[in-house]
Amino acid sequence: MSDALKQCREQIDRIDGDLLKLLNQRATLAQQIGHLKGEDAVLRPEREAQVLQRLVSANAGPLPKESITALFTEVMSHCRALEAPLAVAYLGPPGTFSEAALRKRFGHACHGVPCASIDEVFREVESGGANYGVVPVENSSEGAVGRTLDLLLQSPLKVCGEVMLPVHQCLLSLEDDFSSIKRVFSHPQSLGQCQGWLNTHLPNAERVPVSSNAEAAAMAAGQQHSAALAGMQAAEHYSVPVRAENIEDDPRNTTRFLVIGNQDVAASGRDKTSLIMSAPNRPGAVHDLLTPLARHGVSMTKFESRPARSGLWEYVFFMDIEGHQSDAKVATALAELKQAAAFVKVLGSYPVAV
Repeated sequence: MSDALKQCREQIDRIDGDLLKLLNQRATLAQQIGHLKGEDAVLRPEREAQVLQRLVSANAGPLPKESITALFTEVMSHCRALEAPLAVAYLGPPGTFSEAALRKRFGHACHGVPCASIDEVFREVESGGANYGVVPVENSSEGAVGRTLDLLLQSPLKVCGEVMLPVHQCLLSLEDDFSSIKRVFSHPQSLGQCQGWLNTHLPNAERVPVSSNAEAAAMAAGQQHSAALAGMQAAEHYSVPVRAENIEDDPRNTTRFLVIGNQDVAASGRDKTSLIMSAPNRPGAVHDLLTPLARHGVSMTKFESRPARSGLWEYVFFMDIEGHQSDAKVATALAELKQAAAFVKVLGSYPVAV
């Protein structure tokens, strides 16, 4: 071993020792904060967002932004778990993209609660069986997840955060020859995200929609002449060989998830507010909904219509705007919006995904 290599390794060992001491010092302080907060919520989404934003801004490299965010999310997760591990419900079974979104936001020290449907995720949080839930709300290729939007309208739960997850699909199969694959299992959205690749490489294979990508991986693991579209985490969980990677038609394919809970989140300084509204049945009513935002300089980042359950050809509108509902200009715009709309429900304000 060269002297230079030996010196580098010795420096790494010293740094690792310093990191260990500092991490335990941080954990001790986190415990003290937990004791001071007492009955208050263990999780402060706005505080965690501020920590991550500050660290990302201060990062001089060579570690990229994503690595800094992932590392310190885990540090906060394990420090938080010293008080009480969070229970977070998600669309299961294990190995889904929903579980990956959960880990990206809450780290690996929280307790994941797999649920069979998006409805069950909402029920689990509403009943107190989980502190929070993680649900998909839209995909950059396939659009909105209608069931999540419907339940947000009905449920008393609030939106406490968001997660942006790049979605990379893989083909999993026991077969090493594409010509032997007769059926492909996957969630309908994943089938839609990969239809160009499937048309080219598996044009004759039957496409079978199932409730989740993890279920698809489990089915492919137990059946010959079958394959699944799923993420790498499902391949590892169900021990199915990966036959092709990154087969989504759009390489920028991203799914947005919402964190739902019973918590009002304070302003972080870089926030988003989600709301639902309906317009009275008169000419220019939708224009009237948007006018208060323009008047007060509030930017809208999402506007999605959805059929209402109250009557034929009636619609509700889902909107995301920049800023926290406690911000002066946002509060003024929302007050005017409530005067113009037939119905308004503020789903919550929360930090923009880091």
